[in-house]
Amino acid sequence: MLLVIDAGNTNVSLAVYRDVNLVIQWRLGTERDRTSDEYGIQVRDLFEFAGIDAKAVDAVAIASVVPTLNETLRRMVEVYFALTPLFVDHTTDTGLKILYEPASDVGADRIVDAVAAVDKYGAPCIVVDFGTATTFNVVNAAGEYVGGVIAPGILISSEALFTRAAKLPRVEISRPNKVIGTSTIGAMQSGLYHGYAGLVDGVLEHVVAEMNAKPRVIATGGLAQLIASASKFIEEVDETLTLEGLRLVYERHHKKH
Repeated sequence: MLLVIDAGNTNVSLAVYRDVNLVIQWRLGTERDRTSDEYGIQVRDLFEFAGIDAKAVDAVAIASVVPTLNETLRRMVEVYFALTPLFVDHTTDTGLKILYEPASDVGADRIVDAVAAVDKYGAPCIVVDFGTATTFNVVNAAGEYVGGVIAPGILISSEALFTRAAKLPRVEISRPNKVIGTSTIGAMQSGLYHGYAGLVDGVLEHVVAEMNAKPRVIATGGLAQLIASASKFIEEVDETLTLEGLRLVYERHHKKH
C-alpha cells in the first residue's frame, strides 16, 4: 500500500492507496512545532482506528509546501514506517514540463495538482486550488505547466477582517441567502462569499482569454465545493486531486526505479 501526504500551511492531508484505489483519507491541522514522534503516534493511531495494518504500507510519497516540516515528516516515516519517503519537487520526474521561472518556485502541491488534472481531465486545463492561498495553475494544450496566479485564500481574507477591524467578528464562510446583508455577520459573509467568487471568475476570465483555448477548469481544496457553486467557469470539483497526483507521481517514479 502507498501512503501519500500533502503538507500544506493549514492542513496535512493523508491518504492510503491500494494500487489505484483510495482506501481512506484523513486531514490533520498543520502544527510546525509538532515532533516526528507526535506525528508518528497520531498517524499510527489513525491506522489503528481505521483497522488498517500500518505495516502493509510499503511506500510513502510527500508533497510539502512547509519546509520546516520536511525533516519532521521524513524522520516520522523512517521511524514509524521504516521507509524512505519520496519528496516531490520540481526536480522529480513527473512527466510534466515546467515552464515557470525558476521552476524551484513552483510548490509541490501545484505540480501534483497539474499532473492529476492532465491525467484525469486532459489538457489544456486550469486547476484552482483553494488552500491557504488560492492558486490558479495553468497547463497548455501541449501538457506543459506554463504558470498561474496566486491570490490570498478566503480564510486569510476573513481573518484579516477580524484582526484589522476592531468591531468586526469572526464569521463562518458560507453562502448567504441574499447579497445585501441586514446584519454585520450577513454583510461580511456576503462580502467574503460573493467577493471571492467574483475574484475567482475574474481571474479565470482573463486567464482563459490569454490562453486562447478552451481549457477544462477543475477546483480542489477545502472550500472548493462552496466557491465553485458560484463560478461560471469551474466545471469539476475534485477534492482528492492533490492526493491522486501524488499517487501518479509515485507510480511513475517506482516504474523508473
